[in-house]
Amino acid sequence: MIVICEDCGRKYRIDPGRIKGQTAKFKCKACNHIITVTKPQPKPVETEPPPFIEADGEVAEQEVAAPDDRQEPAAPTRRRLRIPFSIQSGKIGLRLKMIVLFCLLPIFLFSVSGWLFLRQMDSMARLLTTESSTFATKMAEAKMADIARATAMQVRLYLLSQPGMSKRGFDRNPAFKRLAVQKVGMTGYTALYEIPGSDGVWRTWAHPNSKIIGINMRKLKKVLKNSFPGFWRVYTGVKGGSESKGYYTWQDADGRFRDKFMVCTPVDGTRYVIAATTYLDEFTRDLNKLYDRSAELTRSARNTTWIILAVTLLVVGLVVSFYGHRLTSRLKSLTDVADRISVGELDAEVPGTSKDEIGDLAEAITRMQDSIRLSIERLRRRR
Repeated sequence: MIVICEDCGRKYRIDPGRIKGQTAKFKCKACNHIITVTKPQPKPVETEPPPFIEADGEVAEQEVAAPDDRQEPAAPTRRRLRIPFSIQSGKIGLRLKMIVLFCLLPIFLFSVSGWLFLRQMDSMARLLTTESSTFATKMAEAKMADIARATAMQVRLYLLSQPGMSKRGFDRNPAFKRLAVQKVGMTGYTALYEIPGSDGVWRTWAHPNSKIIGINMRKLKKVLKNSFPGFWRVYTGVKGGSESKGYYTWQDADGRFRDKFMVCTPVDGTRYVIAATTYLDEFTRDLNKLYDRSAELTRSARNTTWIILAVTLLVVGLVVSFYGHRLTSRLKSLTDVADRISVGELDAEVPGTSKDEIGDLAEAITRMQDSIRLSIERLRRRR
């Protein structure tokens, strides 16, 4: 065991086995100070005990070092500090905790909340436009039915007022044609055709296109091709005297195929039918523009939200990283000083303080350092 003289600091190596009883005394060779040694608890004996010399009297001792008289004890070699702020031995450091709690976790939560918000906004925009489109389509269909019924009523009144009028003269009579063939929307129109008799032939007697007047309407199959079944289903759906309506595909003059909506209303008391047809998108064109505008605004709002979210997360990340680095660096410095004081470096300089809890900790370490230094001085003076 090592014993240090409290007055001069000289060190002696003592063999605990030579101590009789619990305590023993011997005189320091440098300052004649009486050193009292307490026998330690039994420990395992070293395999190769160091050599000992006999002291005069009571105990065997050996000098470990021979420093100059009244010299301060040599400071022990500094041990390598363990940095408690990084991942060591399975422990999570303070800096990593701050990054996870104040940077990664907010980024994750902000990202999820932003994604949910944008998804809900997209769903709401789609729902509004879809419902509006459906509502506008139903209104357009109802308007087409009203036009067909009103035209059928006008034709019926005219036929009642002109009982001898021949069907082959319908298209050549300007007054009748103005009633039977009316403009619907931008490109739509009404027309008059006849439910077939015993010959089973469907014929149109008033139409904007004079080429189909009086012909067998089945011949349109060559022109309409694959679109003909849809047209024919609506066209002939009035066999039982009920109103028929539905969609079919029609080829424009420019070769494009577009969906048309047609309502066929029988003229009461006659074999004639009024058909009102048009491209339904003419009624929903303004709504489609509104839908496109809404989609554009939604995309713009989504992009703006993502940009704001990204900038916010970047600023939060930088602030947390900077402040976390500064905080842990100050704590490392204070830990280093405390560790140096614990091994005897009482003159270690405590880093500059600040007006926060870290500054309070630095002041506490400084007070502890001063208190230890004063206690050692008082003990030496008493000796």
